[in-house]
Amino acid sequence: MKLALIDYGSGNLRSAAKAIQRAAADNGLALDLMVTNRVEDVVAAERIVLPGVGAFADCYRGLAALDGMIDALNDQVIAKGKPFFGICVGMQLMASIGREHGEHKGLGWIPGAVELIQPSDASLKIPHMGWNELRILRDHPVFSGIVTGDHAYFVHSYHMKPEDRAVVLAEADYGGPVLAALGRDNLVGTQFHPEKSQATGLRLLANFLRWKP
Repeated sequence: MKLALIDYGSGNLRSAAKAIQRAAADNGLALDLMVTNRVEDVVAAERIVLPGVGAFADCYRGLAALDGMIDALNDQVIAKGKPFFGICVGMQLMASIGREHGEHKGLGWIPGAVELIQPSDASLKIPHMGWNELRILRDHPVFSGIVTGDHAYFVHSYHMKPEDRAVVLAEADYGGPVLAALGRDNLVGTQFHPEKSQATGLRLLANFLRWKP
């Protein structure tokens, strides 16, 4: 199985690559992992992972700076339906718009906006950082074996608010609901970092490698 982990200058690539490789090895899955910024590798891949750390607009610009990459992603993910996993800002980029330091367009795959977390409890600091419980809202193959009460690791100040609540797979509570994961068709994404979420993250990554949307 060929998997492209996209290197566009944003994201903890080494940790993400190691976690994906371990998830494959622990589950006896043959994996050819390409950490790449090349369109031809994305075209050759059977699965695509887009990580992301930093500001929404910076991440979008980094992706757009790779000649032909956004067109390739639209073709391979949206037109051809390859399984896609967005991590943190990589998930947020699926939105229509990001409202971090102004308004910035996203990929527009999932209608909605990325907005500042506004906890109801003023003592809760932004960014939302550390371990938090997941609340699973609906079944999805990528969340097989992951249940409400399992913990995942978050580091973010903004979260996605999709127009259609049906795409929300899981939430966390941080002075109010914060989107933790979403999914639709061949798209899945997590606001938390599976590569930092120990057993829960490894299970989720293995599920993604086996997923046949």
